[in-house]
Amino acid sequence: MALKKSELYSSLWSSCDALRGGMDASQYKDYVLFMLFIKYVSDKYADNPFPPIKIPDGARFKDMVALKGKPDIGDQINKNVLGPIGKENGIDFGDLDFNDAAKLGSGKEMVDRLTTLVAIFEDKRLDFSKNRADGDDILGDAYEYLMRHFATESGKSKGQFYTPAEVSRIIAQVLGIRTAKTSANTTVYDPTCGSGSLLLKVADEARTKPTLYGQEKDAATSGLARMNMILHDNAGALVVQGNTLTDPKFKDGDALKAFDYVVANPPFSDKRWSTGLDPLKDTYERFQHFGAPPAKQGDYAYLLHIVRSLKSTGRGACILPHGVLFRGNAEAEIRKKLIAKRYIKGIIGLPANLFYGTGIPACIIVIDKQDAAARAGVFMIDASAGFMKDGPKNRLRARDIHKIVDAFTQGRTIPKFSRLVPFEEIEKNDFNLNLPRYIDSQEAEDLQNIEGHLKGGVPEADVAALQRYWDVCPNLRSALFKPNRPGFVDLAVDKAAIKTTIYGHPEFAAFIASMNAHFDTWRHSSAKVLKALKVGCHPKEVIAERSESLLAHYAGKPLIDAYGVYQHLMDYWAATMQDDCYLIAADGWKAETYRLIETKKGKDGKGKEVDKGWACDLVPKSLMVKRYYAAEQAAIDALTAALESATARLTELEEEHGGEDGAFAELEKVNRAAVAARLKEIKGDPDAKDEAAALNEWLKFKNEEDTLRKQLAKAESELDDRVYTHYPKLTEPEVKALVVDDKWLGTLDAAIHGEMDRVSQQLTQRVKELAERYETRLPALADRVAELQAKVNGHLERMGFSWK
Repeated sequence: MALKKSELYSSLWSSCDALRGGMDASQYKDYVLFMLFIKYVSDKYADNPFPPIKIPDGARFKDMVALKGKPDIGDQINKNVLGPIGKENGIDFGDLDFNDAAKLGSGKEMVDRLTTLVAIFEDKRLDFSKNRADGDDILGDAYEYLMRHFATESGKSKGQFYTPAEVSRIIAQVLGIRTAKTSANTTVYDPTCGSGSLLLKVADEARTKPTLYGQEKDAATSGLARMNMILHDNAGALVVQGNTLTDPKFKDGDALKAFDYVVANPPFSDKRWSTGLDPLKDTYERFQHFGAPPAKQGDYAYLLHIVRSLKSTGRGACILPHGVLFRGNAEAEIRKKLIAKRYIKGIIGLPANLFYGTGIPACIIVIDKQDAAARAGVFMIDASAGFMKDGPKNRLRARDIHKIVDAFTQGRTIPKFSRLVPFEEIEKNDFNLNLPRYIDSQEAEDLQNIEGHLKGGVPEADVAALQRYWDVCPNLRSALFKPNRPGFVDLAVDKAAIKTTIYGHPEFAAFIASMNAHFDTWRHSSAKVLKALKVGCHPKEVIAERSESLLAHYAGKPLIDAYGVYQHLMDYWAATMQDDCYLIAADGWKAETYRLIETKKGKDGKGKEVDKGWACDLVPKSLMVKRYYAAEQAAIDALTAALESATARLTELEEEHGGEDGAFAELEKVNRAAVAARLKEIKGDPDAKDEAAALNEWLKFKNEEDTLRKQLAKAESELDDRVYTHYPKLTEPEVKALVVDDKWLGTLDAAIHGEMDRVSQQLTQRVKELAERYETRLPALADRVAELQAKVNGHLERMGFSWK
């Protein structure tokens, strides 16, 4: 059976992280990722006579396995694997050292740690030659997963080697490389490439693979970038080590090499950017036309390097802190000249706390030299509010990414989110690009109406603000509200009936029915597409096509957020559907069961295998039961309910007769043996009739509980056996129906129905809130306060106190 993506990711992370010990994650990642790299290339290119990477004799993963347990394992890995691999392929692994006692421990500790690390990747399920669908980079994704986790664990000062994949995806898409005519001659460059994730995301967007160039200051990180390129089938990428600003490696003669696309996530506000560099004498003329950035603020140094490195038709994008949009002095002059050149095509403001090296908010500045003179303004997006919490960091959701890209690439004006700002308006603001000057993203304040509080009645302005609901259900408004006086209305139904009035209104019911039918149309067409999946299909292409079709299907629909519907599918894809599709891509429509074996250590210290039952990943037992054994499950549910009732009655009896004088007072423990012994002891005692009655009643329900428990266990066991033996009899059409109709589309159907419920709940909540806000007039409140104050004064006087 193919290894599930989620299992691959989580097993690698949990196993490797457990071995880290006291080592910082930013250091330990180098060992883990090198091991992943060696295992991958050994599996992938074992029988390839012309591999894209040279593996010297003695440097394959099997050679590392042979070193397990040897006292010099660390030294041998350095000499026979790490060194030769680096030398043959021009990879500088920096200070990566498998014989470093300070990081890995000394003596037996080092041997055990490295032996266990090798053993993790020795798992037979991690056969990377068989767990990679053509064109669908499972291992590259695993690499990204590990990098993100290591970055999270590394803290603020050491997580800068990784650009969040979501941000990289936005940059790759707003550059427009997907719709451009690309070839191997198309060049993409990252002057501060880190581990190379941003470069690779841009390459993934291109229809034809471009040529990648990267430079990275840190030696170890540049080595990671080279490995990352190979893991993503970009072995031809050229990644070099060095300081881009003081010693740029990519040149045409004495000038900087010009590229079609340039992307970067440079270190924020680099205070040492000019060390070893005199900006006024820069031989590459990066600052000549725009001015030199401040000595202690290097953001514009990197941006101007990008501008200089672009062809006359080139496009670039750079992640920088928000300060570059509004800081004054030298930076203000640079900003003014860039705007005058019309080079800045757009600015995308991102949420705070996205990046691993800092918690401050950042922005993406998009540079486009093509047709710059004809540009009318700067397209601005304030996407600061769209994110989810993910542990200690914030994270962009699929819906957030899609909304940003759609707005930018289509030039959409979205209130409180995006608009094209004319250059004339920017000039009036003294070339300050701070987003709040141009996009008011603040939610409108919910104003209180003084007249409504004084005289009662719901302001018509608040009711009119719900116009999007009245557009869909024109007569629902009059069903909920009735006239009061000019400018004010009253609730036409009891507060408790608001929800039922909305749900029961024929126009709202018709809206729900139409939306259900709308989903059924997409569901029917999707079922055909999904049931046609075959071995070798590309799951990433599947979800891309289906998710886009779902988003388009709901575009422009009233009351429903199309991006919210889209997110439901993407969430389910990440949680379940992705693994299923990779199983189908590898094995086809096979509903194979497997035993759940757990190894437990016995008293003798030896491992003992315990059978914990069985499972089927593609078709879980619950789906089989629901479709084929509903009657049997109903009988089990009835037995479960009866058992719970008997158990509850036993608990009630024990609580009722559990006091000092209760029937159970004489018992140390309330169990069958103790109760039977006590009944025997008081048999025939006329003074113990009540006690005997309570104990006998308890015994009756205990017998009933035991009987039900046995019946339930038998029924569950019989059903379990029937379902287990049913799996081999399933035909392929039956498997497809279970997976596509019941599991995938059934789950999505329920989630989108939840969107319908959310619509009605929001309207219900707002109507109730308005009704409660103005239902009691201020004079009535004042009278009530006076009444209560009089009561308090009366009590005080009777107690001998007075306010007078």
